[in-house]
Amino acid sequence: MHAWPASEVPALPGKGRDLRIHDTATGGRITLDPGPVARIYVCGITPYDATHMGHAATYNAFDLVQRVWLDTKRQVHYVQNVTDVDDPLLERAVRDGQDWTELAERETALFREDMTALRMLPPKHYIGAVEAIPGIVPLVERLRDVGAAYELDGDLYFSVETDPHFGGVSHLDAEAMRLLSAERGGDPERPGKKNPLDPMLWMAAREGEPSWDGASLGPGRPGWHIECVAIALDHLGMGFDVQGGGSDLAFPHHEMGASHAQVLTGEHPFAQAYVHAGMVALDGEKMSKSRGNLVFVSKLRRDGVDPAAIRLALLSHHYRSDWEWTDQVLADAVERLGKWRSAVSRPDGLPAEALVEEVREALADDLDAPAALVAVDRWAERQNAEGGTDEGAPGLVSRTVDALLGVAL
Repeated sequence: MHAWPASEVPALPGKGRDLRIHDTATGGRITLDPGPVARIYVCGITPYDATHMGHAATYNAFDLVQRVWLDTKRQVHYVQNVTDVDDPLLERAVRDGQDWTELAERETALFREDMTALRMLPPKHYIGAVEAIPGIVPLVERLRDVGAAYELDGDLYFSVETDPHFGGVSHLDAEAMRLLSAERGGDPERPGKKNPLDPMLWMAAREGEPSWDGASLGPGRPGWHIECVAIALDHLGMGFDVQGGGSDLAFPHHEMGASHAQVLTGEHPFAQAYVHAGMVALDGEKMSKSRGNLVFVSKLRRDGVDPAAIRLALLSHHYRSDWEWTDQVLADAVERLGKWRSAVSRPDGLPAEALVEEVREALADDLDAPAALVAVDRWAERQNAEGGTDEGAPGLVSRTVDALLGVAL
């Protein structure tokens, strides 16, 4: 599977700061210290509908992580998956009378278009669950062979009790885990499981559903969590720098994935930091495909909204906050974009070296994009009102906003 094209990231004078970011597993901020190549895995979409603002906010957060790292003169090894076979996808295809593979391909293509328009930096490896199955099967077999998995009516489940670190990502109690498991794709009420929280590793073939050769596992398809583990271990290895996604992935997805990997390798931790973006609401409820209360990036683009304004709307909220999309949020972003473009359109202007450092410092401080926007606002307001004589200043501001915030002026 191929990713989307990369937009050029301008080089800035000097060097950026190391990123201090909130880690869900420790409950506080840590300073990330990657080597020359920073490694990040971000969980991708299940492609049964178009990219909504909740998706866009999540991928925007981890795009900022990459931009901060690039500004420290590191390379970035970014991996993202596509869950291109899963129950919600199959159910939507049946509902709409479509072939599930065509639905997945169409929505994945639209996602790529949206990411390109929003200037999200693409992953180095963009891997579909289906293409990862040959690498998933041996991992499931290994978990079974070491006694970390058991069979139930032909399906294979992972035993969470085999990982002494289980619970160390989300730090939830058993009751909260059970409730979230039921809400987020698990089956805690299924009779015969050793522990209600045990997740599916391999689902035996069902009539009318796609299945693949599972070698000694028999025909079937993989569970959700082992998919990401197989891809991350293959392309990044254990102990990579950031595991990212929306806050609704902390449990069960990231918790279970960490346990799978830790039992498989005998190493801990799976990732150095677990970083989670907040949820975006509409009309008082979290945007979700099940509720149908979605604002689509592609629809806004078709309506003529500048993607740079969409990105500014996302950046105006801290990545960890839960917030609500409104017409006013977008209107404010459109107005801000106009002021910034007016400010950098002059041939000369106010000195901007201090602004570059302000933006760098804000983003290094747990990706504080709202603070970075305010810093640019102050420069743009004075620039529009007073102007200046520094010939290179408007260009430097434009490159800074592009390189660090991903907004093309």
